[in-house]
Amino acid sequence: MFHLGTPELIILLVILVLLFGVGRISKIAAELGKGVNNFRNGLKGDEEPVETNEKKG
Repeated sequence: MFHLGTPELIILLVILVLLFGVGRISKIAAELGKGVNNFRNGLKGDEEPVETNEKKG
């Protein structure tokens, strides 16, 4: 399989920074973290139902 060592990971990180920039990578990482937390909460069933302002009719 693929064995990524430290040099390969550094090269990938440099390429990502050049393509997206530091600010955009931090936003992507934050959104990814929120998504993982929401997924975990959904599996646990701890999430309260979200109320909407829609009228039932």
